[in-house]
Amino acid sequence: MNPQRPAGPGASPRLAGRVSTKVAVCGVFVAANFMAIMDTTIVNVALPAIGHDFGVDLSGLSSVNIGYLVALAVFIPVSGWLTNRFGTRRTVLTALLLFTVASGLCATADSLEALTGYRILQGVGGGLLAPVGMTMMLRAFPVAERLRAQQYVMLPTTVAPALGPVLGGWLVDTASWHWVFLVNLPVGVLALLFGAAALPDFPGPGTPRFDALGFVLAGGGLAAVLYALTTAPDRGWGNGGTLGPLAGGVASLAVMVVWELRSRHPLIELRVAKDQLFRTTQVVLLPTGAAFMGVLYLYPQFLQTGLGYGALHSGLATFPEALGMLTASQIVPRVHDRLGPRLLMVVGGIGAALIISVLATLMTTPHPLALYPSMYLLGTSVGLLFASAQNAAFVTIPPSRTADATTLLNMQRQTAGAFGVALAGTLTASLARPTGATGAYPTAFLALAGLCLGASLLALRISDRRVREAYEADAPASSSAKASRLGRNVER
Repeated sequence: MNPQRPAGPGASPRLAGRVSTKVAVCGVFVAANFMAIMDTTIVNVALPAIGHDFGVDLSGLSSVNIGYLVALAVFIPVSGWLTNRFGTRRTVLTALLLFTVASGLCATADSLEALTGYRILQGVGGGLLAPVGMTMMLRAFPVAERLRAQQYVMLPTTVAPALGPVLGGWLVDTASWHWVFLVNLPVGVLALLFGAAALPDFPGPGTPRFDALGFVLAGGGLAAVLYALTTAPDRGWGNGGTLGPLAGGVASLAVMVVWELRSRHPLIELRVAKDQLFRTTQVVLLPTGAAFMGVLYLYPQFLQTGLGYGALHSGLATFPEALGMLTASQIVPRVHDRLGPRLLMVVGGIGAALIISVLATLMTTPHPLALYPSMYLLGTSVGLLFASAQNAAFVTIPPSRTADATTLLNMQRQTAGAFGVALAGTLTASLARPTGATGAYPTAFLALAGLCLGASLLALRISDRRVREAYEADAPASSSAKASRLGRNVER
């Protein structure tokens, strides 16, 4: 398949010559991921208003987020099979339609039960959007051009989590909680129309049959683990409601690994993890993702409980993190060839650890003006690591296996985020009893800093030589000089 052709099977003849493959893929990917990622944070701000309308206290609203999370977890493992079976175009448009329709239904919900059901439908679409969208990007862009593409691709993953609380707080304050769902409709409809008219198809290698047992083991196991991690801070790790799902989920995933490695037609081709570069980057991204999501969970809480910020103000104070990650997405393509991914990842991990440690210090003696640049620098450091690691993860993965690789990456990403929030919440809750709520935050932040430091040490195992060789083997002639420069300047 030629990744630079202007249009693929299924693209509208009217737009085939006007919209390039790369523009079409980037446009749909950014819009779809922006909605799906922002939805994980924007709803949290609206929960008090939802509870007030439905006559339910906050503790009873957990099903709104847990239903979404569980559906997300169940359908991430099946995304690779659907992509290989039906192609990227049909799969991503179906997921977009599900997510957009479910968003409209959520806004019309007149009971907690209805809202939970519609959120589950949203989770089905959201679970497919990220991995399928990433597969499209990997197949549309050759190895040498992916870092440039990340300048646009990182927009949803960096801005959406930070924008969610800000936009959600403003919509709830000025309109109603229904608008945190209605805001998805114009984005979803435009993405669907544009995608239906211009999006090419990247068919996979095909799949002989559906691995039903693998689906149950993978989807059920991941859902159980994420459910346990999500509820652990409130219930406690020794509670049966936490230990049962956690043990069952881990056991299910362990059996899934054995089954998938022996199956003739696995749902997820786990052998893709035999690739040393892909495997190592996932090990690096796991603690980094956990620390990052842990900070995003605790930081607004500290601003509200420690400094008395409102929900909207705390969201605005968190937003510099997104600007820092956007800055990093512009820096990495310019210095990657000269420095190599390993150094960028190590520097990013160490920088994140130092900044989180500074935030821990600032929490004992708060200086509000120092918090904003600290969050910006944290976003920049994490962005250096994320952009370099995500690019390196796929440079040695063949196109036929990209759907399987993106499925594993998104399973890792969801687990890392849930673990980071669970760790941060547990530490804060346990330490708040002897020290008070505010005094618990510095220790929790130092633990998250330790995760980033560990990630930087793990990044030392990244092979710049493997990345250079992949560039030289895959880069088009126009980029051969860049690949050679990487080879001359990076001697590993």
